[in-house]
Amino acid sequence: MWQYFPFTLNTLLCALAAWLSLRLLYQPPPKGDYPSPFMPFIILMGKLAFWFVVALVLVSMFSTLASYFYYTWLHGVKGTVMNVEFSTETRRGKKSRLYLTAHLEGVFRPLLGFVKGRLYYDDNVMTDHFALMTNRRKPGSVFRAGISGKNRLYLPDVKEYDLKGGFIYFQDMLHIFSLAVAQPVTGHFYRPPVLMGEKDAEVYPKKTENMDVRIEQLRRVEGEYLNYKDFESGDDVRRIVWKVYARNRELVVRIPELYEPYASHLYFYASFHAAVKRQWLQEGYLREMLNYYKNCVWTIYDTLGKKEWDVRFIADQALAPEEAPEDEKTARIITNSSWHQDKDLIQYFNPKTGAVLCISSFTDAAQLSELLERCDNSTVIYFVKTSAILRSFAPLTWISRLIFLPPSDRLSRLRSRWAISPMRLQIQKRERELERILKDSHVTWTVI
Repeated sequence: MWQYFPFTLNTLLCALAAWLSLRLLYQPPPKGDYPSPFMPFIILMGKLAFWFVVALVLVSMFSTLASYFYYTWLHGVKGTVMNVEFSTETRRGKKSRLYLTAHLEGVFRPLLGFVKGRLYYDDNVMTDHFALMTNRRKPGSVFRAGISGKNRLYLPDVKEYDLKGGFIYFQDMLHIFSLAVAQPVTGHFYRPPVLMGEKDAEVYPKKTENMDVRIEQLRRVEGEYLNYKDFESGDDVRRIVWKVYARNRELVVRIPELYEPYASHLYFYASFHAAVKRQWLQEGYLREMLNYYKNCVWTIYDTLGKKEWDVRFIADQALAPEEAPEDEKTARIITNSSWHQDKDLIQYFNPKTGAVLCISSFTDAAQLSELLERCDNSTVIYFVKTSAILRSFAPLTWISRLIFLPPSDRLSRLRSRWAISPMRLQIQKRERELERILKDSHVTWTVI
């Protein structure tokens, strides 16, 4: 409801400036002569400038009122509403940026005024204001069809957002008042993860679904001592499992281990399991670390996708994105993933088929140690030190806080407090322990 309040801080400031100007320009002349012979001329020029500015402001205000009432008529009679479109653009192959394009049909832009919009999502969180200042013309005509605007949308987290509605604001040139009209805007949009530079490693797939790609190393299919079948005529009696026979009086034989020089799919796992205190999951620190982890996972997936293998991303959460190309579907799954405490690392990763595993600073050290004993040297582990997103040169940060304004975005504020956070010591201790376990293992691993 506060959006409908028409006055702003500029209203008070402009009223105070007008009162001071009138007080200075129209005060009674001093007794006797002016201190300077040019003073009457200066006062006259000041009055002309003052009333010229007043005239411009009045023109802007009346134009804004006319535009506002005309749109309310269009909104009430013709049902004209704001249409929004979201698009993702990649600059220089690195950064994926989210853009918002808004359209208003039939509306004219106020003379010396502004038309702005704003959206709210999730739990009524508001976006920044965006401008609609571009005239749109009818195709093949010089007449105006409406106004539009394309603006970059800054959002705090890499996730999917639920759009609840929006507002259109008609403002004069000095923002003395702001007239709002609610807009029934709904839908979903998401801020995608961004690439952070290639993170490459020598990796081979373990899963064979077809014979299209030949590999240099023989890969095992259905390892021995893991699968049995009933004894049949012609089976080698040396493969009979006598322990099973002694226990169940059933003759079973081991399925022989096979090797073949083909592998078609590279299975990529990324664990979002967080073995930390549950109350930490909603902390701003972990939310920023989650954004960083998603960007790293997406970067690794993009790097692996440039190899000759087909990459299959295995999610550890029940997510069902809409039908889309494989890369876009994977980006949506990574975007919607979050820290959780349901499926741990042992339950999630399959050493027989998983070729690549990505872990975070919140992975349980005991589970990682147990899992690595079941992995061979062809398994590739990416260890993402999520605390890296919060590192900063603390003395320089504190000095800048004394001279400049405090940081406005959440990440900068958290970085300035990270050095004195009690969470920092515990996370860094966990990271050192995980790195030690990886060094003692026989798998291929790298730190991001």
